[in-house]
Amino acid sequence: MKLYVFNPDTDMALGNNKENYMPPASARQMSQDIALLPIWYAPPGSAVLAPSAYNAAYLQEMKRMFPISAQLVTEPELPDYAECQVMPWGWNPAFRKRMLKGGIAEHRLPALDELAGYRMMASRIHTISLCRILDFGEASRYTCGEHRVIEGDGKGEFADALTGDLTHIAVGNRENAPARNLKDALAGGLTNGYVFKSVWSGSGKGLRWCRQGLTKPAADWCNRQLSEYGAVIVEPIYNKVGDFAMEFYSDGQGKVLFIGYSRFTTDENGAYRGNLMVSDTEVERWLGQYVPREAIVCIRERLLTGLEGIYGKCYTGTLGIDMMVCLQEDGASYAIHPHVEINVRMTMGIVAHQFYKNFAAPGSEGVFSVDYYPSNDILRLQHERDEHDYPLVVEKGRIVSGYLPLTPVTPKSCYRVYVRL
Repeated sequence: MKLYVFNPDTDMALGNNKENYMPPASARQMSQDIALLPIWYAPPGSAVLAPSAYNAAYLQEMKRMFPISAQLVTEPELPDYAECQVMPWGWNPAFRKRMLKGGIAEHRLPALDELAGYRMMASRIHTISLCRILDFGEASRYTCGEHRVIEGDGKGEFADALTGDLTHIAVGNRENAPARNLKDALAGGLTNGYVFKSVWSGSGKGLRWCRQGLTKPAADWCNRQLSEYGAVIVEPIYNKVGDFAMEFYSDGQGKVLFIGYSRFTTDENGAYRGNLMVSDTEVERWLGQYVPREAIVCIRERLLTGLEGIYGKCYTGTLGIDMMVCLQEDGASYAIHPHVEINVRMTMGIVAHQFYKNFAAPGSEGVFSVDYYPSNDILRLQHERDEHDYPLVVEKGRIVSGYLPLTPVTPKSCYRVYVRL
């Protein structure tokens, strides 16, 4: 049996890399509130780890409306599932220890040295590895995007940068090319400023935006990143038109398969907000407004080749590549940034894609959203309003229209994940 677990703190836990890592309260709240989310993508005969309170009643209600067969497993029951195959949102040492302590047999869990290799695969530096080996051929004129690595110990790299002097901050590209200073490395791409990224983070987290030059808080943050991880990523800020992703599955035997597209939205700081629920055909039609379809197909095929070379034989599971449509500097043409970020784990985009494929009526459109509310009262008020304003219509196990929370909204919830079609 496969046991699915929603552990949304996995990117932060990988950065920390300690078995005793304790996620922040917000991540603990999120994992508690929407623990049952995997019921929507777990295959028949699987189980989902979640508290029984509220979740059991909700699961039974969903089974009456939709073709769901996943069962609920609680933490105290883990010893009864010692030989199951654990399927987390993402792996990290702290999660491994949690499963081992809970009663999962050690031989059913990845070894610590395997997780060390996985941690490197999940870093943003691997994104750079991918983009450096890819040749998009004819499609190259429809692509943009670059990443640079700043390496150091955090003791002096940004000491003079607040004066506007970027020339002494050395950056490289991990290909043994001569290091260049930050100003020269990003020449031609500084019109909108630049963004620094942590080596381990995802979903729009771990970013520091410098649209009007480097600030002291950003410089201090970069120094902390260098002190802790030895590196920080820097990129120009592009004229983004929209976000999307290509989602993949690696079988661990050398083959990577394309799952589909994910069109998503972010806030002004780049943090994930939700997905548009549309078909792959509609996403390609949207992209076709900006670049030829042949270029999109070429990018996808070249990425498949690159992913198989890097991940195909050493990683089994889902992965998603976040991308952007960007307006070029000429103000008239567009390009695809095909490797903004690689998420080597489950993603909300894959959940949204799978839900649309399996539980939405053909031709329907809508939104898939993850929301946070400062209080349970505000969340429940909005939930009740949405139930009233968007009554749910389900036919033959598929949503035709309306609002559906994908996990129960309880008297303790501050997070909700829902679809509205």
